[in-house]
Amino acid sequence: MVATNLHMQSTRQQILEYLQRHGRGTVKELGQLLGLTSTGIRQHLTVLERDALVAAHEERGRVGRPTLVYSLTERADALFPKTYDTLATALLEEIRATDGNEKLYQLLQRSAQRLAAPHQERVDGRPLGERVQETALIMEEQGCLVEWSEGEDAFYIDEFTCPFPKTAERDRAVCALHVEFVRLLTGADTRLTRSLMRGERACTYRIRPAARPAEPAGAA
Repeated sequence: MVATNLHMQSTRQQILEYLQRHGRGTVKELGQLLGLTSTGIRQHLTVLERDALVAAHEERGRVGRPTLVYSLTERADALFPKTYDTLATALLEEIRATDGNEKLYQLLQRSAQRLAAPHQERVDGRPLGERVQETALIMEEQGCLVEWSEGEDAFYIDEFTCPFPKTAERDRAVCALHVEFVRLLTGADTRLTRSLMRGERACTYRIRPAARPAEPAGAA
């Protein structure tokens, strides 16, 4: 039974790799590649469609009925290895070497502003508790596993998965980007009190109302 399951997984992997190379594929083409019947190929494609890894659309030829053509979804494309972490780490090291730590942190702050901007309308004008809850939801939508809670004098967001683990392992400066991201969305004083990179069970953001600026002398 185990061997059968492994064979089925290998077959689906071959289908994904074929679609990655060629951009598209039909049941007939995949059957010729793998030596399977049309019924067998369709069974595998049904599972891949269910898992949102492939999508089908009809293409009409000059004669006959339309043909179903299959291609990868964005979710499937994410399964193939990427070198984003290596590139990000190299860029951080180059910026630090060329311009120093201060410039690096300024760049990370501006990057956080760019990342937070599309979500700002969802949190602006809302009470702090609602902003924290919405921020946690936004982080979940980005693929992070998070929980939020309210303490006596602060709110907390526990982030159990790092959004950029390989980069953070090599250069923890990138953690400042996500702290700033949370600060911008919550509009509050945000501190990282625990860190996955220190072997703790989560990155914990402590969120307190931002201190009000002092009133100018002579103000009523």
